[in-house]
Amino acid sequence: MLLSAEHLSIDFGSRQLLDDVDLYLNEGDKVGIIGINGTGKSTFLKVLAGIVEPDAGTVSRDPNVQVSFLPQDPVMDEEATVLEQVFLHHPPQFRALNEYEAKAMLSRLGISDPAQKVGTLSGGQRKRVALAAALIHPADVLILDEPTNHLDSEMVAWLEEWLRRFRGGLIMVTHDRYFLERVVDHITELDHGKLYHYQANYSKYLELKAQRLEMAEATERKRQSILRVEREWIMRGCKARTTKSKDRIERYEALLDQAAPEEDASVQIAAASSRLGRKIIELRDVTISLGGRTIIRHFSYHLLRDDRIGIVGRNGVGKSTLLRLIAGELSPDSGAVDIGATVKIGHFSQEGRELDPSQRVYDFIHGIAGEVRTDAGTFSAKEMMERFLFPSDLQSVPIGRLSGGERRRLYLLSVLMAAPNVLLLDEPTNDLDVTTLSILEDYLQTFPGPILAVSHDRFFLDKLATSIFEVRSGGTVLRYTGNWSDHAAKRQEEEPPARTEKPRESAPRPRERKLRFSFKEQREFDTIDSELAELEAQIAACQAEQTRCGSDYLRLQELQAQQAELEARLEERTERWLYLNELKERIDSQEG
Repeated sequence: MLLSAEHLSIDFGSRQLLDDVDLYLNEGDKVGIIGINGTGKSTFLKVLAGIVEPDAGTVSRDPNVQVSFLPQDPVMDEEATVLEQVFLHHPPQFRALNEYEAKAMLSRLGISDPAQKVGTLSGGQRKRVALAAALIHPADVLILDEPTNHLDSEMVAWLEEWLRRFRGGLIMVTHDRYFLERVVDHITELDHGKLYHYQANYSKYLELKAQRLEMAEATERKRQSILRVEREWIMRGCKARTTKSKDRIERYEALLDQAAPEEDASVQIAAASSRLGRKIIELRDVTISLGGRTIIRHFSYHLLRDDRIGIVGRNGVGKSTLLRLIAGELSPDSGAVDIGATVKIGHFSQEGRELDPSQRVYDFIHGIAGEVRTDAGTFSAKEMMERFLFPSDLQSVPIGRLSGGERRRLYLLSVLMAAPNVLLLDEPTNDLDVTTLSILEDYLQTFPGPILAVSHDRFFLDKLATSIFEVRSGGTVLRYTGNWSDHAAKRQEEEPPARTEKPRESAPRPRERKLRFSFKEQREFDTIDSELAELEAQIAACQAEQTRCGSDYLRLQELQAQQAELEARLEERTERWLYLNELKERIDSQEG
């Protein structure tokens, strides 16, 4: 065991963030922490990393276990260079040994100048520098808070593979559902101060959580039925003097004191939209350059009412610039952007509005609109805030007291309160919890106007987009039909063919070589069928024992891990069996 947290409690003013919770991390465990914004996920990570002390409980780890922590909002030395920041807490000898690897990692993360001052970096660049610093640390435990924020698709794919190969323990907060699906093997949900553990990736977690909620609902229905019967018995006038009656009354009172299962709160999005005329937005041969670099070159497009466009590309190529150009916030150097008279743009930018931390949450939203009319009815600003999970007590607090995710959700509400009929979304999924993301996606699918979204969230783009605009260096914008997965497949088709043909042309002699098994391959071919049968028998025995272990959770975990190892071995040996049999067929064909 690398780390154990037992009986942790944190009381944050009016909210109980952690209520007597436990978490254990073993070597090789990869845990994803999820939960609605504001429930305390980032605070929980800080407690595990030793940055924040809990009100009660302990966090224990072996003194030799090294922990590396990536905070949600890293604090940095503004005067340090990028490379100095990465090695800030390491001795010179460590930097000398790892400088090359750090530069390669920074390059992978889109930081090309390691001598650049930290104070000149954007927020996204700072987060990527902090990520490199966390990964370069020789750690046994990685604790990462939103590691995929501000990464483009290629960077996310690289990080995904890096973390899958990491052999230590991993705990991370992320809302990237493909990341949760492919990297983690354990989901821990923080809800109403309690932790719910699921030995599963994201899709399996959804299934197991539904089962847990069904069981809780069934238990509550049974409790209510018993209470109704017992209440009727008491109302008929029980004889409280008898011992039997006293015991029954005590059982009734104990049952009455039990708390009903708390339902998960979820955002209820019902936003207004204004009438949209026939003419929307048209870009005619637009070109724009910034800082002496051409960002968008000779691009034309006529926006349609039902457009659902995902905008992708490497960091820094100009995706946000394209959105600002469409919004009319930037003027092109040549060409024209023609915006229809009825168009009302809702621009959800990556940086967000400059929110006054001293302003009350309610005053901020009420200043945009006192009420809005939606398909679901007319709602006051107070009611809309409650639908966005800002109850009365949270509406009266200063914005500065909100978590990062809550501020992001408040900003989203402010955009929708203005009743837009065209939505421009720049990284809308950053810092939003999984539940809110799912509801936002469902809402966007019914939005009556066009939507253009810059996003690195592959799951989001697969669900929303019907076409993809890829912005490339030099200002070219390529258009693809389909969602993110369709675009990725087409990009792969466009890649230059693998250089497998040239060796055949330049060196035809291997064709003349007679194929045959090596001694080792022949022996392997003779025994691999029985080896596969044995592995299948072991898996079947393991599954049978799991059904017999009952409530022995530790033994069940051991058997599940054993089954996973056996299945991985079976998959590897099956691939080898296919190769050997194909080779055997080629040998037989050659001899025939």
